[in-house]
Amino acid sequence: MNLKHNILIQLNAMKTLLLNCPAVIHDPPHVLEEIIYGHPMPPKHFRLDVDHDGIAWITFDSPKSSVNVWNEETLREFNHLLEAIEHDTRVRSLVLKSAKERIFIAGADIKAIRSMQHLRVNDLIWLGQAVFDRLARLAIPKVAAIHGACMGGGFEVTLACDWRIASDSDSTKIGLPETQLGILPAWGGSTRLSRLVGVRKALDLITTGKLLNASAAKRAGLVSHVVPAERLDALACRLVRQKRPGLRFRFENLFSAVIGHMAKRKVLEKTRGLYPSITKAVEVVTHAVHGEIEQGLLLERNAVAELIQSRDSARLIDLFFKREEANKRPATGGTALPIHDATVIGAGVMGAGIAHILASRGIRVLMTDVTNDSLARGLERVHGLVSDATRRRLVTKVQGRDTLDRISTTHVPVPMNRHHLIIEAATESMELKKKIFADLAARVSADTILATNTSALSVSDLAKTVPNPERVVGLHFFNPVHRMPLVEIITLPETSPDVLATVVSFVQKIGKTPVIVKDSPGFLVNRILVPYLMEAVRLYESGIPLKDIDDAMLEFGMPMGPMRLLDEIGLDVAAHVAKTLASAFPDRFPQTDALDKMVNAGHLGKKTGQGFYRYENGKEIVPATHSDLPRHESIQTNLALLISQEAMRCLKEGIARSADDIDLAMVLGTGYPPFRGGPITFARDTGIIDY
Repeated sequence: MNLKHNILIQLNAMKTLLLNCPAVIHDPPHVLEEIIYGHPMPPKHFRLDVDHDGIAWITFDSPKSSVNVWNEETLREFNHLLEAIEHDTRVRSLVLKSAKERIFIAGADIKAIRSMQHLRVNDLIWLGQAVFDRLARLAIPKVAAIHGACMGGGFEVTLACDWRIASDSDSTKIGLPETQLGILPAWGGSTRLSRLVGVRKALDLITTGKLLNASAAKRAGLVSHVVPAERLDALACRLVRQKRPGLRFRFENLFSAVIGHMAKRKVLEKTRGLYPSITKAVEVVTHAVHGEIEQGLLLERNAVAELIQSRDSARLIDLFFKREEANKRPATGGTALPIHDATVIGAGVMGAGIAHILASRGIRVLMTDVTNDSLARGLERVHGLVSDATRRRLVTKVQGRDTLDRISTTHVPVPMNRHHLIIEAATESMELKKKIFADLAARVSADTILATNTSALSVSDLAKTVPNPERVVGLHFFNPVHRMPLVEIITLPETSPDVLATVVSFVQKIGKTPVIVKDSPGFLVNRILVPYLMEAVRLYESGIPLKDIDDAMLEFGMPMGPMRLLDEIGLDVAAHVAKTLASAFPDRFPQTDALDKMVNAGHLGKKTGQGFYRYENGKEIVPATHSDLPRHESIQTNLALLISQEAMRCLKEGIARSADDIDLAMVLGTGYPPFRGGPITFARDTGIIDY
């Protein structure tokens, strides 16, 4: 039976499903008919080679691009190659690979999807499902040899293969992150993954959108072998000579309904129902694990047809592009120089965190402090971060060892003229920082970049202590450094374009997202956040229970309520930043002495076991209160308005370069609900203030 006949059978099966499911959006036969009868064109994105052993090697290599993505053109090309393989009597097996250095297949072309009309998106879903299903039905052994990022549709195509093998490269990351874009895997991922690894693992991977390195992917059952990249081809040749593996029966899948119910309850507790794509993914995965593949594909299509039209999905996709652009966009007007060596002044929580993230990204770090005891505590913190990452299998033992080997320490003054970048991360005291900068000026070269990690102090005042202020910037890392993706780059009018270009490139190199801001009290994120926090304190003082305040903002989508966030930050730190901003903007920031009273009483938050909440063994003791939902809505409106108003002021004052940068900074720096797009997007879409 030839392949065209097989697909016609599939088309008829899909039509039968359509008749039994009125929720389907529209009749798709023209899409599949184009696949069957469309005229093949010479492939631009793939190479097909058949060797003397009958192995067909399909190499994905989109021209003039560093990535491979699925779109209408690449899917149709791939389909025609599969048809050619089906009719080539020499072919006995197939290997799918990529020619890119760090990318296997990055998934669907999200830019193309964003610009499509909804019906065309639905056609693209049909197209991807049909092509990948054709691959799955090929009656020959199939291997996906994964080297580099393998995400979304890039991983879904491998699920149609018999074996998935991966390189042990740092660039190899595997997963299905679609729910982070407000949709779900719909090219077979939501249907096939649970049949491969079981419902529990499939739900965990899809609902979190996590990406796994190669070794973690093997433990999860996503790939069968992990080898060095240069051995992938040889391993693929060996596997295709073996009997094709069948799917193992998974007893747990018989109880998918129970597992799904528990997972949905857990998801709703965590998200409060604010992320429909996640709850929808639970429903699709738990139902699609049973019956024919076509039934699961139908569920996927219906779910995506509903989700892709939502405003939440549009905002999440827009936010994805804002972050991608910030992670790649160079600073204009200057030349970026590479940073290979850096010094971190201060071995406290922030200093150790910065030293760790730099060393983990291949930069040699000298960490300094005034005493050996301080350095010992700093190194202990770094060891703890490395041990935790190793235990969680985010890095290998070798990678962890290499990170530690890149860090050296000293407590005595040494020449630093050979270091390209020095990051001061001392205690938040202007007097201390000025003393450090004045001392550094005598020990560094004329082209060394001096950066201060500060959350509120004036970078301009610090720059006055050195003879070359054009080489001074602020680098505001957020705590904890290894988890928070944002770095505010604080610039001065005299900042050299080359310095700015170098620092932007450096922040991108260490895997953080840079946002350029002007030197102004509170910079950007704290400037916007503090009025919100102080208003929450004022509401508490007025008699509103703190749990009602926190619950209201959790229901808005914040990852943590403002009162709990204050405890996490430390009430002493929060009070210091609030005073700085209140002195700069005395007519606008809510006035309260509640923080000072608590600090004077020694109640500094979680670190002392007592703040707005009480803590035992690091866990909060939540007071029981009566929830008043109408009051929650009033609290949300009040606090969300404050955030958006201050964000708009920052935009008008030019604190950041664009509304997009402000929205991105607030999402990455504070956890502002990503599905709302950021405070300026929220203000524009809801009309709560004039945009």
